[in-house]
Amino acid sequence: MALAPAVPDAGTGNFTPTEKAREFFGQWGEIFRLNELPRRNRCPLIIRYWKTPDMSDLPGAAAPSEAPALAEISTRTLDHYNARPEAFRDGTADHDVSQNIAALLDAIQGVAPFDILDFGCGPGRDLVAIKALGHRPVGLDGSAPFVAMARAASGCEVWQQDFLALDLPPSRFDGVFANASMFHVPKSELPRVLRQLHATLKPRGVLFTSNPRGDNEEGWNRGRYGAYHDLAAWRAYAISAGFTEVGHYYRPPGLPREEQPWLASVWRA
Repeated sequence: MALAPAVPDAGTGNFTPTEKAREFFGQWGEIFRLNELPRRNRCPLIIRYWKTPDMSDLPGAAAPSEAPALAEISTRTLDHYNARPEAFRDGTADHDVSQNIAALLDAIQGVAPFDILDFGCGPGRDLVAIKALGHRPVGLDGSAPFVAMARAASGCEVWQQDFLALDLPPSRFDGVFANASMFHVPKSELPRVLRQLHATLKPRGVLFTSNPRGDNEEGWNRGRYGAYHDLAAWRAYAISAGFTEVGHYYRPPGLPREEQPWLASVWRA
């Protein structure tokens, strides 16, 4: 699979900022892309959000006085998932993220099998897939029901940790697979969380991330907190944390950019 080279984005044509990462439909706490639904089932989703006025220091950095309390962000977001774990599992069981898993594994240097941290593993779907490929995945999630489900589904070690209160071993993993998870980290905490992920990687280890993209806004979306970055802002955060870009691409594949609300990127520690 070819990744876009680590150069500035070539642009998005007539794709306006308010369209970015906003053409998706939320159901059972999961994000379903409108272009993957039958046209008759599509419906608009109006999302209320707030923008931080000062992005001069680090792109998208939230002013402390404006950011909601971190404890509330964690509690309310986890409560949302904890209230419907079975529905989330069933609604996402057939999501194909093999492109993303391949992007991570292809970038890791060395001899397999690899030690992989599935950051935000949810009920364990991707732990099962990575283990089936012969690697040694470890899961991490803040939701107690998800942790129990992931352990049962995969037989893997799974850690229950809040994204905003991580306790990760140093230089432990060849790769970190953060698929549809890091957008729950508020802008004010993202530099710290990225540094922690960098520290848990072995030298020249690889971080994969995939998040719904946006215009560098953050706020509440149907009971969950999310931050929606464009490529330039996400790149600035990752580089500031010590990562070097391997490449990036947009999902789902094979569609016009305006129908690709997901930004996937690969980074080397």
